[in-house]
Amino acid sequence: MAVIHHTVLKPTKLELLASWLPSRPWYRGGTDEPALAKAGGFRLDDPQGEVGIEFIVVTDASGPHPATYLVPLSYRGAPLDGAEHALVGTMEHGVLGKRWAYDGCHDPVLVAQLVALAEGRAQAQDQDVSDVPDRDVVVSPNGAGSDFADFTVTDDQEGTGLATPDGATLRLHRVLRPGPDGPSLTPPGAVGHITGSWQTQDGARVRGVFAVSYAGSRA
Repeated sequence: MAVIHHTVLKPTKLELLASWLPSRPWYRGGTDEPALAKAGGFRLDDPQGEVGIEFIVVTDASGPHPATYLVPLSYRGAPLDGAEHALVGTMEHGVLGKRWAYDGCHDPVLVAQLVALAEGRAQAQDQDVSDVPDRDVVVSPNGAGSDFADFTVTDDQEGTGLATPDGATLRLHRVLRPGPDGPSLTPPGAVGHITGSWQTQDGARVRGVFAVSYAGSRA
């Protein structure tokens, strides 16, 4: 179980993301610095208790139209070997000390738990309260049992694909859009999806697809 520490972070997560988001191919903002507000998200537990895993939803109001992004982050107490390209930044945690924050799509611990969530083997956790399931995150499990020990990461203008050598894929929707919940959200060829909700700028709550899974040749 992850323990949520309510403490000071320097810089804050939103400050880290404001510097990092414009470098992403799926970022929709203009030339101004992002104007970010937390809109939602959830956590997953690392079974070993070493890596913090958080899926943050943020809304950027800097452009002509607000855009909402899904940002998986992993938090570590030491650098992740070979992941310098995925480092979002470092911050000082009031309890845990220096923490390295990574784009979680490049962190094998986060990816393993995301796969477990997609396959119904893990439970989404509340973003702010320890040991409380987040039942707002709804999973249509794929049951594929794909092995994501070896995976490649591909970013494009809409999102991020995590693919195994046998073709199994988890695709994260980085740019979130509201839509009706239910089986109709699963695109043709997909075997499952993860949906969740977030808060709009006017205070309403909307739902949309966070991730979609596709089976591989051995799944």
